[in-house]
Amino acid sequence: MTNDDKVFTSDQVEKAATALAKLKPAYTSLLDFYKQIFAAQEDSRSRKATEPILISKESLSVKAQGKFPLINMSEFVIDVEEAKKLFRTICGIAEESSDEMKESAKGMIVAIDAEKLDFNTLFTGFLGEDDTLFEKIADDLAVDVKALSFITYNSIKPSLSVYASQLSVYLLDKGRPWEKGYCPVCGSPPMLSTFEENGNRYLFCSFCGHKWHVQRIYCPFCDNKDNKTLRYFTIEEEKEYRLDVCDKCKKYVKVVDTREIERIIYPPLENVSTIHLDIKAQEMGFESVIQLDLDD
Repeated sequence: MTNDDKVFTSDQVEKAATALAKLKPAYTSLLDFYKQIFAAQEDSRSRKATEPILISKESLSVKAQGKFPLINMSEFVIDVEEAKKLFRTICGIAEESSDEMKESAKGMIVAIDAEKLDFNTLFTGFLGEDDTLFEKIADDLAVDVKALSFITYNSIKPSLSVYASQLSVYLLDKGRPWEKGYCPVCGSPPMLSTFEENGNRYLFCSFCGHKWHVQRIYCPFCDNKDNKTLRYFTIEEEKEYRLDVCDKCKKYVKVVDTREIERIIYPPLENVSTIHLDIKAQEMGFESVIQLDLDD
């Protein structure tokens, strides 16, 4: 496993987005939207103050033996004040940049200014995956529940990342790939895979952003290791990307071969600038474990 979750600056995010936009003009608008959010997240992350996280030896032993993640989603600790500021910032970005979320963002800004949004309840509900509560909050604010969920998640992401980075020190003594396809920190599925030096393969958590080392020939969704039912498709015009697919569970994961790239690589931007690969995979009959709005 690894805990080399690289910390980026907002300037690096900007440079990464600019480089991608030059390579993929069709993604310019989308990259502009997301680079603002990701840059704001990195700025927020740099301001977040944290307390040391302690896990007992007994608990670590139980989790290691059972291949359990260190925590579950509801156990993340959120810096509420910092997340509130970021929530307001992202609402402003969405109000100016996204037609799909513009009206909802305006509604959330009105609610914030009128102090009608209970952030503690909002964040607790999100981490607890309380869909009923989230729908009620959205209805009360007269905003789209997807927009509310999107902005809520992105506002707490710096807290998730910092917390995951701290927790990952408990994984350092393993010295070998994590033998499961879910995140060893929080148990969530991967959003992206990379090939790096010496051909090592890594996965990036779709929730907390933790990066971990896995076997090269392996399906993270069903633990399949049979190379007869594990395939990949390369992209002729984009040699740095490929799709890893599993014929057993019909799932796929996008792969970035960092050995083919000299520009700055910011994984969340690589994910949003490869939606065409998601479309291709789904046209071939493979499914994503991450919720995608490919019809928008």
